[in-house]
Amino acid sequence: MPTKSAAVLTSGTANAARLFVAALAFTSAYVGFSAYSNASSATQPAAQVILSARELPVTAPAEEIATAGKVTVAVLTDGGPGCTKSYVARSRVVSPDPSGAAFYRWRLLRWSPSAKVWRTYLAEHDGFAAPERTVEWRPQVTGNPGWYRVELEVEGAETVRSDRFQASC
Repeated sequence: MPTKSAAVLTSGTANAARLFVAALAFTSAYVGFSAYSNASSATQPAAQVILSARELPVTAPAEEIATAGKVTVAVLTDGGPGCTKSYVARSRVVSPDPSGAAFYRWRLLRWSPSAKVWRTYLAEHDGFAAPERTVEWRPQVTGNPGWYRVELEVEGAETVRSDRFQASC
């Protein structure tokens, strides 16, 4: 009996060993293939990009450059509906006292044909604390065609006026 049971035991052990080796080979092949596919699908390292910028000076059209002692007026294209006109008035204000504040007043004057005088139509006050600054005002004329001009009064300096311009519908 020992021979028959020994033969069955030996052949069973041999089959188990073969199955174990086959399973081990399959597992190692699967793990190796998995590692290979993961390695090949890895993302490429990001390339370094160097950005550079060039600083360009901001240049304004000639009509927008403000000078001291002169008020320039331009019509804006974003006028409202109907007879609404928007304007921009600019000037360069030099403070009478460079170490102090400068106070100034804008006035939009309208010509009165009956009285033959310029009358204040709109006004605004402002100021700043610097030796000089370009100042700007955006008045709007609504439904009142006629001749206008802009006046800039700086405290402690001469009043400057723009050329007259006509607002029409």
